[in-house]
Amino acid sequence: MTTVDARPSAADLQLRAEKAVPALREHAAAVEEARSLTPEVVALLRELGVFAAAVPRSRGGAEMTSAEQTRLIETIATADASIGWCVMIGMDSGIYSGFLTEAAAGALYPRPDLITAGWIHPQGRAERVPGGYRISGDWRFGSGITHCDVLAAGCVVHRDGEPEPDPLTGDPVQWRVALAGPSAYDVHDTWFTTGLAGSGSRDYSVRDLFVPEEHVFSFHAPHRAGPLHAAPDAILRKMSGVPLGLARAALDHVRGLAPGRRDRETGAPWAEDPRVQATLAEAEMRLSAARAAVYTSLDEQWTRLSLGEDAGTDARVATALARYHAFRTARWIVSALYDLVGGSSVYRRSPLDRWLRDVNTMCQHAVAQDSVLRTTGEVLLGGTSRSPFF
Repeated sequence: MTTVDARPSAADLQLRAEKAVPALREHAAAVEEARSLTPEVVALLRELGVFAAAVPRSRGGAEMTSAEQTRLIETIATADASIGWCVMIGMDSGIYSGFLTEAAAGALYPRPDLITAGWIHPQGRAERVPGGYRISGDWRFGSGITHCDVLAAGCVVHRDGEPEPDPLTGDPVQWRVALAGPSAYDVHDTWFTTGLAGSGSRDYSVRDLFVPEEHVFSFHAPHRAGPLHAAPDAILRKMSGVPLGLARAALDHVRGLAPGRRDRETGAPWAEDPRVQATLAEAEMRLSAARAAVYTSLDEQWTRLSLGEDAGTDARVATALARYHAFRTARWIVSALYDLVGGSSVYRRSPLDRWLRDVNTMCQHAVAQDSVLRTTGEVLLGGTSRSPFF
């Protein structure tokens, strides 16, 4: 008798996501209204297996490369940006578990479909105590916190009340990420925003929570080998999928409007209007260039890391710049299409209204800020990056 492997391959998972886009799109309005993923959407995503995208096959996951993860997120984001954003964050489970011992990974992530959320920037404080840490702090932007299984909290490590230097990096402070169940924290319903409303990115806090040593990790000390853990930027590599998917959906929508529209002033069919033709062509050109930069840089980085090589300065910078460019390009495209469609764009019933709000909100993330240009430019000119991710 032949045994069928129930674990999805990367191709299987991608095909499932593509088939699920219409169903996910039907839930977009409800997700925005709820300001978080609805239970129906979470159940559908778990059934698809998307949260196991980065989990190794030995643990029941799809073991996708960074480029494959990005493409999966891009597909889901064509249905809704908030859903895509939560998938992008939630699949960090497979990445974080690689920085834990096998025993700790098994305890925190006993199933491959478990969802991670949380803010990893060291906003909290972790005081060393026997067997682990006592953590306290206030964190923001807990995307997916309303439905997560594991919650991350970035902390600065202290010993006897003083910041402890990092023996791994030589930095004067030690940055660690603590993982615990979300019920251990106080979650604050603060997520009243312009865009990405459905991501449920609420604030959370805790005081004097004990977290065992084995549930606290550094991005500079992986326990799992391979290209997904050979460089500390793995959680950022897939982020471009959200703006790329949003921009693709907006372009497809406006192109679909063309056959039934005429210019209000001239009466000319849109399909024959040079202004419409030029705008759509430029948007397609920009999106194609942004996608090429994202996937080319990810593939090159993955190849080098798979061979056990250092990715090199140019390769590390390329992924960061491509990511920044993807976010900014998506904003340009949606803004141009919003203007092109005109007055009807301003109504909430128009998907362009949501896309414009979503893309402007996501562009406030650190990966889309101009500081990325300054940092990468400094590295290109021989300087040392102050970013922990490249």
